[in-house]
Amino acid sequence: MTFCLGIKVKDGLIGIADTRITTGAECITAKKVSLHQYGQYPMFLMTSGLRSVRDKALTYFSEVLDDDDNRFEKLYQAVNEFGKQIRRVAEEDGESLKKSGLDFNIHALIGGQLERDKEHKLFLLYPEGNWVEIAEGTPYHIIGSARYGKPILDRALRYDSPMDFALKVGFLAFDATFQSATDVSYPIDVVLYRFNTESMVEHRYEKDDFRDAANAWQEHIVQSVHHLPMGQLDSIFAKALSVEPRQEPSPPRTTVSHQHSH
Repeated sequence: MTFCLGIKVKDGLIGIADTRITTGAECITAKKVSLHQYGQYPMFLMTSGLRSVRDKALTYFSEVLDDDDNRFEKLYQAVNEFGKQIRRVAEEDGESLKKSGLDFNIHALIGGQLERDKEHKLFLLYPEGNWVEIAEGTPYHIIGSARYGKPILDRALRYDSPMDFALKVGFLAFDATFQSATDVSYPIDVVLYRFNTESMVEHRYEKDDFRDAANAWQEHIVQSVHHLPMGQLDSIFAKALSVEPRQEPSPPRTTVSHQHSH
């Protein structure tokens, strides 16, 4: 499985991707996020799904970006091109994958801001090559294992959240997934892009980098549960405590017979 999280807030974009790849019984570490420079404008691309499909489509896409004859002025045009390369790989490999019992599977998150984009953009791309834009209403999307990290994002993240706050919430979403999903793990790659700039920064973090933060969050959760204002539960506990514990039955008496010899 995979955990790739893309966040779009007012001040910029955040990408967080784990690096665990499972193949049968084997686990390896490999990047799931790549940075691309189109002229002076950067973009990032994260994927989940079949690694072979991802690598082949990404190779074709990189060749397109390097070709000076192609002109992308807005990010959606580059997203369309990556979708085109996914369909190309599907035509080349889809049938053979199906015969091998594998579904053609790839999802991608692509973020950036090209020359004529008025703001930074984040897109979710499907295996069929079509896409949707991640907008203000729900300013994030997870590809891969989403069930564990989604609750904290829905509760805490807003479009106007500061980037540093959004990054912390993103880490907590990953931490929740890491705690519950055995196929998602460190190290993680983090990408940041600030609105109207011409560079992205990337950094890789190991588990030890966040050990103190993870332990503190665990303790905060436990303490918060203790202090929740839920006095309405006292009545049911009072009822439970008012019930007399059942009496343990007495052990059966043993009769000892005495034999007398004459």
